[in-house]
Amino acid sequence: MKVRPQGPPGPTRQRPLGEKPSSCHARSMLCLEKILLQWVLQARTLSGAEAVNALRPFYFAVHPDFFGQHPREREINENSLKRLNGYLENLQKPGFKSFKPTQLTFYVREREQNSSDVQESFSAAGFRAVSFTLHTRDLLSTVLDILNSCSLSTEHVQSVNSQPHKEVKGTFYRPIKWDKTYYSFTGFKDPEEELEQAQRVEITLISWLDNSEKSAVKKLRKSLPLREELNRLKDELTHQLQLSDIRWQRSWGIAHRCSQLHSLSRLAQQSPEVLRNVKGHTVVFTDCSGMSATGHVMLGTMDVHHHWIKIFERLPSYYKLQKKMLLLEDRISHLLGGIQITYIEELQPLLTLEEYYTTLDAFCNRLLNSKLSFHPRSLRGLQMILESDRYAPNLHELGHFNIPTMCDLATLQWFIITKAQQARENLKRKEELTVVEKELISASTEKFSLKQLYKEPSISHAQMIDCCKRLLEESLPYLQGMHLCISHFYSVLQDGDLCIPWNWKN
Repeated sequence: MKVRPQGPPGPTRQRPLGEKPSSCHARSMLCLEKILLQWVLQARTLSGAEAVNALRPFYFAVHPDFFGQHPREREINENSLKRLNGYLENLQKPGFKSFKPTQLTFYVREREQNSSDVQESFSAAGFRAVSFTLHTRDLLSTVLDILNSCSLSTEHVQSVNSQPHKEVKGTFYRPIKWDKTYYSFTGFKDPEEELEQAQRVEITLISWLDNSEKSAVKKLRKSLPLREELNRLKDELTHQLQLSDIRWQRSWGIAHRCSQLHSLSRLAQQSPEVLRNVKGHTVVFTDCSGMSATGHVMLGTMDVHHHWIKIFERLPSYYKLQKKMLLLEDRISHLLGGIQITYIEELQPLLTLEEYYTTLDAFCNRLLNSKLSFHPRSLRGLQMILESDRYAPNLHELGHFNIPTMCDLATLQWFIITKAQQARENLKRKEELTVVEKELISASTEKFSLKQLYKEPSISHAQMIDCCKRLLEESLPYLQGMHLCISHFYSVLQDGDLCIPWNWKN
């Protein structure tokens, strides 16, 4: 099924009985269509049209079809859509009062700056992980929570009456259900059966490990030769090209990573002179080629060697722009009382050096044209990041300020001054949590004889600490020799890594 530019199908669209989906993405589309239809059905505080309009920006931001080249992110969004569907179904059951808060994680596509149309094109900046917990008891509040959590506009959500809307006469809605033989023939999982099973049985860590151990061990053993090959190639290229590091922005499998390193190795043999410019840099395999805002050399995995060569040849010109960027950061810092401008890869969309410089330059010009006045060096030791998808400044739990480039500057000044002390306390707390987290990761790795213990960027220090403390109280022989990822969901990755939610139950 192809995604139409104008958005998700309207609530009155019907598919003839017995028709099979025309795409391999049937599962994700079925989940999304069920959400759309269920919101229309028995809506308590939203009419059908309002529910669909409210969902459109969310649909465009998280739809799995937009993550076709990123299987892990696609799978996360598919699983989260299923859980969201279950939550909304329970919410609409007559007389249903008791339900548990549902924590969801979505990978959200970044949108073009200064565009308010939900049909806008997507930027090359990539996407970011967003986690939020649903705990509201009506549809309108749930819609607003989802949109706000994903930094999506809520202006299109019109205020509605607290009384249920009457259904429009003459309009017929029915759930879309595929014949069971479709799932038997294709091997796809029936989302309705999965949902029913999830509702009947609450997953616990022990039960999930018991059921997933064989699959994980089989995948891990299959990946071991590739893991060894990956480490060998990475060490050889790092030494040969005198690189600081080689990294990956996305969660590609081991086989894909090996293929990318083989491509770089061939290029190094064919054009050794060109690659001398990369000495001392970090190479990051990602969606586009260029230099990142942090000064890393980005190699687009979809680009051919000719494009990579151009990037290596242009590196000297990037150095000049990088110096101008650092001067801009210093100037902004001086205008804002010595606060440090920083860029946090885990929390911000991937920006090229040119994009980041343009953002800094625009913000600096706004400051110069304003009448803001901070006491010199009064904010030294504090940190801030510039964002383009927010409209009001806020203080992150890690201690840095999130500053929108287009926020009201008078509001910005007052906010920073009043929150400065809290920011210093948060930064100190962050340092303490980082130390504790490292100690617990080391202790957990040693106790369970893990090959690797790591977390997704969306997992906070406090969540990781809580997870490791509870793990250390358990006896888990299943984990010996495994790669364990702390996440928001249960999953066995394609190379045998085990993903467990940080708030696992036992």
